Amino acid sequence: INYCYMTNSASIEDLLNEDSKQKISKEPKQKKTDDKKTSSGSQLSQKLKDVDIKDNEAKVAAKAAVLQLPYIDLAIFPVSGDALQTIPENICKKNNVVCFVNTGEQIRLATTDPKNPEIEKMTHALAEAHHAKVELYFMSKRSLEKALEIYNKLPKYRKPAPGLEITEADLEKFKEIATDLKKLEENIQKVDITELVSLIVASAMQARSSDIHIEAEEKDVKIRFRIDGVLHDSAAINKDRWEKIISRIKLLAKLKVNINDKPQDGRFTILTKKEKIDVRVSTLPTNWGESVVMRLLGYSAASLTFESLGLVGQSFEKLKAQTERPNGMIITTGPTGSGKTTTLYAILSKLNAEGTKIITLEDPIEYKVEGLNQSQIDHSKGYTFVDGLRSILRQDPDVVMVGELRDTETSQVAINAALTGHLVISTLHTNDASGAIPRFLAMDVKPFLLAPSLNAVIGQRLVRRVCEDCKEEVALDETQTSKVKKILEAIPEDHPDRPDLNSLKFFHGKGCDSCNGLGLKGRVGIYEIMIMDKQIEELIQQEKVSEYDMKEIAIKNGMITMVQDGLIKSLQGITTVDEVFRVSE
Repeated sequence: INYCYMTNSASIEDLLNEDSKQKISKEPKQKKTDDKKTSSGSQLSQKLKDVDIKDNEAKVAAKAAVLQLPYIDLAIFPVSGDALQTIPENICKKNNVVCFVNTGEQIRLATTDPKNPEIEKMTHALAEAHHAKVELYFMSKRSLEKALEIYNKLPKYRKPAPGLEITEADLEKFKEIATDLKKLEENIQKVDITELVSLIVASAMQARSSDIHIEAEEKDVKIRFRIDGVLHDSAAINKDRWEKIISRIKLLAKLKVNINDKPQDGRFTILTKKEKIDVRVSTLPTNWGESVVMRLLGYSAASLTFESLGLVGQSFEKLKAQTERPNGMIITTGPTGSGKTTTLYAILSKLNAEGTKIITLEDPIEYKVEGLNQSQIDHSKGYTFVDGLRSILRQDPDVVMVGELRDTETSQVAINAALTGHLVISTLHTNDASGAIPRFLAMDVKPFLLAPSLNAVIGQRLVRRVCEDCKEEVALDETQTSKVKKILEAIPEDHPDRPDLNSLKFFHGKGCDSCNGLGLKGRVGIYEIMIMDKQIEELIQQEKVSEYDMKEIAIKNGMITMVQDGLIKSLQGITTVDEVFRVSE
């Protein structure tokens, strides 16, 4: 009655009077039959019921205002079956929540229990999975019941997800084509869009590619593979197929298909019999369309040993000794793509034992290793390196791996951890090992803390290996030979890794089917390892630290430089002189 009064609606008495008037006007002198009495009573009952419903919905709307949530009445709002299926029926019933709008860019949920912590988790998960804005609404129990009734009318089948993974069957289907890059151009025009993407990925995997570049140009679409760190043109696709190709890739990576003027990032998984391969997808708007880069990240870390990476001789012994220390910091340096993270995992694989607690903090997790506690950074949720590192130290670890030291706060926390009984390993973006010290000091790290915390700094690059199937000896010209001798002569004569300069032999690959005619297959690291000693510690604590002086002291104490390590490997037939100079100069 109060609701009727407040909303200027008819009161209960008015409804009764109106009903009476209708009776008199229609049948003033006739006796009413039982059927008409029943009908009249039903109408009155329905009107009273409607008033009660309006009253209840008004209370729910008022409560929504108190909770600072928008209100929705799903009894009158049209809800599609596709939107409802965004959340499985059993989860909706369990948590009293339904999805009533899903446009791709916007998802709206309605609940009778907004304080349920599971609903908050659900909103974050949906926002991340669908790359959409998620809003929460408040509704009545009646609205929930009406929405759940729609589930009963929907066909009982699981809605298929459009291509979330590429299976072994896809790879096997194109194995013969993918083994030869020359055949890729020939066959790429014959397959449909779904098979085209599978063919491109299968070809990249067979060619041991780390990245797939698909770039829209004015006349066509270029496909390029980064093999052993170098980009190779692999094929071209007709421009009229571009929209379907980019849509297929976006569906795989759960990106927004209708957004082409903003960068997007996503991922999907390739399942093979031996391992899972995570594919990170990045799209970028360009002049002729979008550019797509897919990075293939293998989860397996079984082959990550010092020897397989190219750490041999005195460098191997020095690093091995530093990893056996119970505390301190080991840093790997080098530009992007120089194998720093892989070296860290080789160290972790060596330390991974039953009595050792190892926790990693990564962005992203590139290898999945049994026995390690691996934590993924998520900037969208405020989970950063420094926050994660503080939390890690409360987990009582023996060894901590931080993906990258990129700011002052993270560096200071890592150094304090190294000084308080933890072995900390991490990466830093500098050109060589000696450049790490000035980089730390530029981030306002205290010299008196840095000097005792550092155990070793590793500088590294990746060079391509000579193909073993077509390797042959090659003669260098006089200029190159003179240059090589001058660099190697700088190694002290009593150094165990100094080669015999009187008999220099060099090798290259002439090209074969195994290496796709490149003469090079696979990669190996070249390293320089700077071990902390009293001279370097004293130099760190001076007011001005010279990178040149730091390097001179390290060399005087027996450090083999990266270019020297590379040339030694070229004499062993592992790589070529041109490769060493390409990455180190």
